Amino acid sequence: MNIIFHEKFYETYDADPAAAPGRMEPIMQELKKYPHYKLIHPPPAETKDILRAHSARHIENVKRDDIVYTMALLSAGGAIKAAELAWAGEPTFACIRPPGHHASSNSCWGFCFFNNMSVSLLKLEAEEKIKSAFILDFDLHTGDGNINILGRKPGFNILNPKGRHEKSYLEEISSALNRAGDHDIISASAGFDEYIEDWGHKLSTAAFQEIGKMMKDFSEKHCRGRRYALLEGGYCYEDLGKNIHAFCEGFN
Repeated sequence: MNIIFHEKFYETYDADPAAAPGRMEPIMQELKKYPHYKLIHPPPAETKDILRAHSARHIENVKRDDIVYTMALLSAGGAIKAAELAWAGEPTFACIRPPGHHASSNSCWGFCFFNNMSVSLLKLEAEEKIKSAFILDFDLHTGDGNINILGRKPGFNILNPKGRHEKSYLEEISSALNRAGDHDIISASAGFDEYIEDWGHKLSTAAFQEIGKMMKDFSEKHCRGRRYALLEGGYCYEDLGKNIHAFCEGFN
């Protein structure tokens, strides 16, 4: 299984929790324990890729901070690389930051700048590789940017689970996938802040593995095995690595 990562993601680029020092280190320390994960360095996204999801005005606003802009382009590039590998049949998790699911065409908030999910899927669509996608956003916070950019596109379906407890949350995902039918690809805005020790106080480590397994099973039945996931939230740093590994073990 592929893991998208670049050493620049260790760097602190802003003052928000997603950009904080010490967040990425425990993730990579955990994943590097397992030789079946293949680390791949992404190139930054090109402006033309960002323009499929965002206005020129929004890009100029992000550009006002050179450090943030550079990191946001690299994060979007990591999402693109993950999508390309997934389309070729290689399950991929992109360990990237900044996150993206709160970035809309002309605005952003919630530690996000460019919408990594939209940039990556719209590139596949522009290259006539896909016409449909199922997006599972299991971050604690609803991905309004994903919805605003992709939500009205024919063939693009987004699920933000609302279950109040782990059992109902997992059942909601399972039920939605059972109804969804064939898609060209399935992807995840993978937030780990629903963790029992994180802000959401809801999901166990085993639940993340189950989510990954449900996505794998769906992709093999309905998407020719095409699947990828992009890191969004997750702020319990000491357990973030084991939770991502659990997801990837189910997803692989």
